[in-house]
Amino acid sequence: MAEPTLVPGPYDVVEEPERSRIVIRDLSGGAPVLVGFLEYRQEDEVRVVLHTIIDEAYSRQGWARTLVTEAMARFSRDGVRIRSMCSYVDRYMERFPQYRDLLA
Repeated sequence: MAEPTLVPGPYDVVEEPERSRIVIRDLSGGAPVLVGFLEYRQEDEVRVVLHTIIDEAYSRQGWARTLVTEAMARFSRDGVRIRSMCSYVDRYMERFPQYRDLLA
């Protein structure tokens, strides 16, 4: 089973529960730069993933894949089940079936 390739540069991924999202920042410059986020909505025991947004300057470089991989690892670690309404996450799940057990 293929493992997702993550961006090589330094980054951090932080959950912002008050904004119902997980953000990824590029740490390669002098100051952290917000690259994008995965937004979700909590419905009972399930997190509904609404969309994944990446700044156009960072698109097609693996940032969305890195963000979703880190989010899936976090969800798995925390025992969170998800439902996707995000086309990127849907394609990700097709490509990396090892995370399908998170689907509600």
